Amino acid sequence: MDSEHRRREFLKISAAATGLASVGGRAAGRRVPAPDGASGGDSAPRSGPADCADGASVESAEPIDVRGAMYLPARALTFYQMWADYDEAVIERDLGYAADVNLNAVRTWPSYEFWKREPAAHERRIDHFLRAASERGISVLFSLFEGNGVWPTEENLTDDNPFTGVGVRSPGNALLADRSRWGEAERFVEWFAERYGDDDRLLAVEAMNEPHWDSRTKPFARSMFETLARNRGSVPLTVGSTSMVNNATYLDWGVDALQFHYNFPRSEERYRRFLDRMRGLADEFDGPTWLGEWQRVRSPPFGPCPPNDDHTYPNYASLAPAIRDSGFGNFFWSLMVKPAYLPPMRGNGVLNGLFHEDGAVWSLEDARAIKAMSGDPSVDGLEERSEWPEWAAGVKEFACR
Repeated sequence: MDSEHRRREFLKISAAATGLASVGGRAAGRRVPAPDGASGGDSAPRSGPADCADGASVESAEPIDVRGAMYLPARALTFYQMWADYDEAVIERDLGYAADVNLNAVRTWPSYEFWKREPAAHERRIDHFLRAASERGISVLFSLFEGNGVWPTEENLTDDNPFTGVGVRSPGNALLADRSRWGEAERFVEWFAERYGDDDRLLAVEAMNEPHWDSRTKPFARSMFETLARNRGSVPLTVGSTSMVNNATYLDWGVDALQFHYNFPRSEERYRRFLDRMRGLADEFDGPTWLGEWQRVRSPPFGPCPPNDDHTYPNYASLAPAIRDSGFGNFFWSLMVKPAYLPPMRGNGVLNGLFHEDGAVWSLEDARAIKAMSGDPSVDGLEERSEWPEWAAGVKEFACR
């Protein structure tokens, strides 16, 4: 089957499975909203025991192969800050927390903007990060560029105010809009591929997170992926995809692994149905498929401020059993307790995360549900503290004002 035919067949199947209309519109690049606010889906669900959802028979469930979390240190509000203010002790501590709940992967970003300023320092810090992760049995999925957030101005990159410091896109608007400058970003990709393309501590390299259908970002992402592919080693290549329909395009680029992101379904039952519909899609792909981002059931979805208080807090236990039963390798957002990454969620006073900086967890139920993906739901030794971190508590108080 040639590449174009394979892509069209996958597009047709994914549109049908996700309930999306107008396959032709998608193929032509016209956006059709995903159902229920979903960011796509894919990966072969596996049926589990009926009582597995409450942990009673988790020992009889097969462990999930990729058990991961999104990672940004608690006090770092941008990935630029993660690397510019890199603290080896914090990294080692946090990755130790991940190991405490039997995680074996993290998804995170290097910083193109920091690399441009201090490439040697960035390399040393990535080397340490990979070494610390490997020592704790954790593989790393690095995403090179980011399609979400505010623009990477100096002010936004370095903003450490928990009220205003949010996720930052990469690269900036000026570079995206000027194809003659894409070579600047290609040098970063070439450096990364040469240095880490055969590093078996990496789970995969992601060319960009969520390039969507944007008229500038998508061609840029393709160019960066092609640069990765030309300089590739043994590490699999992927793209952070919002939906399986997007993955039809990324298959055409030649990805080795598929992703989908689905953060806020309205119910666990709906999530299970969605994952079940994705089984056939995963079967169409000869490679791994990961749920690259997930958070919690949220019903009703966000609307006018202020939101329902309960729905601004972490609740990974509301989805973890469904994901475990599905068998998807996955990454929840986020390992560390901190204000939400993106401006809309920050403005609604949303808090994410499992671990506080001192090792307490927001919720023992969440910790148990996440650890159960390894086949072991025990959380002996962990303490629960369902409180906002003192340094960020004002975010909740002033949300939506």
